[in-house]
Amino acid sequence: MEEALLTHPGVREVSAIGVPDPEWGEIVVACVVLEQGAVADDARLDTHCLASIARFKRPKRYVYLDALPKNNYGKVLKTELRVMMGK
Repeated sequence: MEEALLTHPGVREVSAIGVPDPEWGEIVVACVVLEQGAVADDARLDTHCLASIARFKRPKRYVYLDALPKNNYGKVLKTELRVMMGK
């Protein structure tokens, strides 16, 4: 799913995490950093994902961030993303 979103011209970076959901137990949230000038548009990203992955694999929610939290080696800190999402 991350690879599919990264092929969208408006997406600079993306990281997927699981967050608790009362109905499903857990859902996939895509944390997205957009290219400068790009506009946040969930429907457009959904359409882009569905062109290359199965419907059930697409994110249930998109969160737009200015930057992804990373360690000194450039690795995305998914634990921090989960904290940011309130998990």
